Amino acid sequence: MILVGALLVAPATGAAATGTTTAGATAIGTTATGATAAAAPYCGITWGSQPRTVAGMSTAQVAGVRTGRHSCFDRLVIDVNGDAGGYTVRYVKHVRHDASGKIIPTKGGAALQLTVNDPGDTYRPAHPTNLSDVTGYRTFRQVVFAGAFEGYTSFGLGVRARLPFRVFVLDGPGTGSRVVVDVAHQW
Repeated sequence: MILVGALLVAPATGAAATGTTTAGATAIGTTATGATAAAAPYCGITWGSQPRTVAGMSTAQVAGVRTGRHSCFDRLVIDVNGDAGGYTVRYVKHVRHDASGKIIPTKGGAALQLTVNDPGDTYRPAHPTNLSDVTGYRTFRQVVFAGAFEGYTSFGLGVRARLPFRVFVLDGPGTGSRVVVDVAHQW
């Protein structure tokens, strides 16, 4: 027998070579209890679905919203015309308008409310209930504007199901920045 990590492995001859084990040996790929090893995460994604919050305020204005498709996730980008402030992104039962609290219906099996700590006073989308055409996306179902109030700007993202997501800020283009939300296609 050969000790590999915490596993005892039989040499590649005899009974062990055919997939059976001898007394006291454990086959590679199984634990000592006989359970198979856990499957690798989808595309290596280990993000989770818990709320994400970063503190900080900014006077830079929200300038636009766009989306994109990637092989393992769908992406939402909120463009800011300066340094982005903080943000809060979380799954909610209903997306609500910032000032009134009114429910904004969203398509899909789950909804994310995204609030950036940047004013959106000058952001006036032509179609607030359909900011980006997400037809054919694997995860996104609808992107909505949820209002701007007292230095905060909110959006709703209807998604297929409650799936892992990540949030981060990128510099550029130019003197602007981008708040990026990626939502995985599956767990």
